[in-house]
This record gives sequence, structure tokens and C-alpha cells, in this order.
Amino acid sequence: MSISEQEAAHRAASDRELIAWVDENDRLLGTVPRAELRERGLIGRGTYILLFNSAGQLCVHRRTESKAIYPGYWDVAAGGMVQAGEGYAESAARELEEELGVGGVELTAHECFFFDQTGNRLWCAVFSAVWDGPLRLQPEEVSEARFIAVEQALADSRQQPYCPDSLAALQRYIDRQA
Repeated sequence: MSISEQEAAHRAASDRELIAWVDENDRLLGTVPRAELRERGLIGRGTYILLFNSAGQLCVHRRTESKAIYPGYWDVAAGGMVQAGEGYAESAARELEEELGVGGVELTAHECFFFDQTGNRLWCAVFSAVWDGPLRLQPEEVSEARFIAVEQALADSRQQPYCPDSLAALQRYIDRQA
């Protein structure tokens, strides 16, 4: 699958965004361009929004091939990097609106945890929301989306490539609900 010019331009702009840079204890150290954060193995902040419908199904979406990490993978959470000057909640609301076109919805904060994988070191803030309206996908980042049962998403993740960071967020959410 080729990457469209629009996706490539979006990726280049995204790589230049200033991102919150933190230490292992989530203390703010400054800001760095997103690409530099990845290249240097620095720790950033990310948001993960588990979007459910009122029937309890989870929105899963496929990332575009132009994404810097996990291109083409399925994702169980909307979200992204916390930008310079943003807090976690502000970032979560912005990312949910950008990626899935869902705005003005109540976000419930759950927890923060540290995810440490080569090329993806993050303090992760987990949120959830309920939405029964239409989704408006950001074509540069999301190629398709659908609501499915949580159990189905977990089963699919054993057969198809799913983002490990958002799966960790989902599993922590499930464990805390039990």
C-alpha cells in the first residue's frame, strides 16, 4: 500500500510537533520535536481514549500506513502524544476529536502508567468515553473504524497486528473494572 502525498505531508508535520518530554517519574523536562523524541529514545506523554458505545462495544480503528510507529496496525484507543503546554485531559479531548471526530463528550480519567518499548517510551494516561453518534475519521491517521465487543478485540489482537501500548491501556482498564 502506498502512502498518499497528503498522509506523507501530515506525517512530516507531525514529526515536527513539539511534544512534552518527561523523565521516568513523569516530571516535565521540556519539549522536543516528536521525531527527536523517538530517535533519542526519550520519554513522552501519551493519551489513550477507550471509546465505547452505549451497548458496551469498543471502537477499534486501523492506523494508516504513514504512521511512524505501528503503521497499519489496529488500535483499541484513540489518542496520541501530549503536545507542549498541554495537560493529559486537554490532549485526550483534542486527539479524540482529531482522529474520530468525537467532540464535546465527557471523558473519564482512569490512571497513568509507564509503557517502555524500544521506540515507544511513554507515560500513558487512560480515559474512556461513551459515544453513539457518527465517527468522522481523520484520513491521514485512521483508515477505518468500527465498534466491536471487547472480547472480540482481544481475540483479534492475537491474530492481527494491534498496537501493544493501547492493548496495555485496555488490559489495565479491564483489570480495574473487575
